[in-house]
Order: sequence, then C-alpha cells, then structure tokens
Amino acid sequence: MISPSTFRDLVSGRRRGLGATVLRSLLRLGELPYTWAMRIRNRRYDRGTAQTHLVDVPVVCVGNLTMGGTGKTPMVEWVARHYRERGIRVSIVSRGYRAGEDGRNDESLELELALPDVRHLQNVDRVAAAEAAIDELETELILLDDGFQHRRLERDLDIVLLDATEPFGYQHVFPRGTLREPLCGLSRADVVVLSRADMLAREARDAVKRQAEQLAPQALWCEVEHAPRALISSEGDCQPCDTLAGKRVAAFCGIGNPAGFRHTLESLGAKLVAWREFADHHCTTRDDVASLVAWAADAELAICTRKDLVKLQIESIGKVPLRALSVELQFSAGEQALREKLDSVTISL
Repeated sequence: MISPSTFRDLVSGRRRGLGATVLRSLLRLGELPYTWAMRIRNRRYDRGTAQTHLVDVPVVCVGNLTMGGTGKTPMVEWVARHYRERGIRVSIVSRGYRAGEDGRNDESLELELALPDVRHLQNVDRVAAAEAAIDELETELILLDDGFQHRRLERDLDIVLLDATEPFGYQHVFPRGTLREPLCGLSRADVVVLSRADMLAREARDAVKRQAEQLAPQALWCEVEHAPRALISSEGDCQPCDTLAGKRVAAFCGIGNPAGFRHTLESLGAKLVAWREFADHHCTTRDDVASLVAWAADAELAICTRKDLVKLQIESIGKVPLRALSVELQFSAGEQALREKLDSVTISL
C-alpha cells in the first residue's frame, strides 16, 4: 500500500515518468464508474426519489468534498463548543469508520478527550443513531460528523471544508483524484471553509474562493488556520509549542493528508530527522511501535497528531519522549457570520 503523500504525488501529476502516466490512466478507468454511480445517487436525492429522514431536532453537518485530511475534527470540536457555550445539549453522530473492538474509532477517542461533556454515537445507520441520541440522551442538536455525502439524514446546515493543499481534489474523483463526488456536489453547501488557509498566498486563496463561489454561489465563505496550541503527553501534561524550535524530531502520523501536519512542524522550527506516514485511521500494532523505536532513536522528541496519540496511549517511543501536537482553529475570515448561521439553526430552542 502506498503512503498518502505518494498517492497524492501520483494523482496530482507531481510524479513524472512513463510508469506514473500509465498508473494515472488506469486510475482514470476506475474513476469513471465511481463518478457515474455518485451522479446517479445524488440525482435520486435531488429529485426526491430516494427517501430522506427528518428528525425532531436541528442537524448541522460538517463534511468534506475530498478524501480525509481537511481538518474536519477541529471544526467539529469548534462547532460543538459554540453550542455548548450556549447551553445546548449536543450529540455527535458519525459512521464510525474503522472502529475498534470497543465500537469507537480514533476520531471518537480524540473528540471524547476534547469534549468530555458531548456524547458521540457511532453507527453505520446514522439515522438510527440520531434518533437514539434524541430519545435516550435528550439531545437538542445533532452534529453530523463527516456526513456531507450521507444524504439519508436531513440537515439544517451543511458545512464543507476544503483543504488548502488540494481544495478540489486535483479535479478528479477517487481513485484518479481525491474527490468523494463530482465537484458540482459543492452546490449543496451552506458554508464553505478553506482550512489551513495560511498555506496559500492571498492570490491563491482568492482563486480558490472564486471557484467555490461559482460552484456554490449561495454559500458563506470562511477561512481558518490550524494554529498549534500545545504539545501534550498521553497523561495530559502540556508543553508550549516553541520547545520544538531547533529540536531533532521524529514525526509520524496516520491521517488523511499529512502535508499540513508536516508544514506546521517545520513552521515551528523542528528539525525533522525522521518522517513516517501510516494510512488514515491506521490501527497501530505492537509491531508498529517496535519498528518506531529504532526509527526514532536519533531524535530528541517523537511527535504525532492527537488522533494518533489517543490510539497509542504511551509516554515514549523507546527512550524518546512522545508528544502530540494539539491544534486549534483560528478564523481569518467569516467567523462572526458563521456563528450567526449556527445560531439561526437553533432559534426555536
């Protein structure tokens, strides 16, 4: 299995040569039936021939147009905090992709750590999960995590994140690109958020905004940055991020798009002496940890994402201390307008 970065180098065209060209042509063949299937599915919902389900409380969805790695979890956390600060009982509902034996996946564990007062229900049948949250937990608002392509559950607001490193999935649907559905699907969005906006110059940001406005002219436009907040240990100890400056760091991650994580570490002055990528939602094994011990031996500090740390729950990789880089959203455009939209959803509560 190729790494996320290698896959993106291939589908973006950055990888050159005859072999890469042939591979892209083969992936293009796989793209065609998947695109056709998504178009047919969306058309059924648009025309009302596919059944949707309306629940008794407002539903706010946070999702992606592309495959993973857009910074969706920090946005889910931000939206949940917005409502909790207003005293609204929120439950997060998600599919629970690659959940462990306990029925939870890494995103659930991460959100549980960040939002101890917000329940998270994971179920392939998200309609059933939403109804259970309302009936059994007295939930006043459902926050649908990673649900933009899940159209069975009706929602009051759709927030769609575009990652600055690949906002439109290299213009191709998976597997030829990283789009989950054709670009025209963005027309359903009520809010479009450019994440990691600081990775693009203003001119490039404006170009992305113009294309998004053509696809979703009615949508509110927002821009956010993933600001490093702290280095945390599995036991909850915190250190300031500036302690990374000049340190020899071994960094690894199992997320959808590692480029943003690496960019943040380098912007903090870390000297990356080792770098390793696992697949998104990778279930870390004892063999993985054993292999990381030798790999990180020359580093002063091992760094992963919070999503990785909640799965590992260890303080060090061999003799090298292990910390997770915790990030928080900072808006550079659209924050107040988004808060007003979120409040308008709950005006009757």
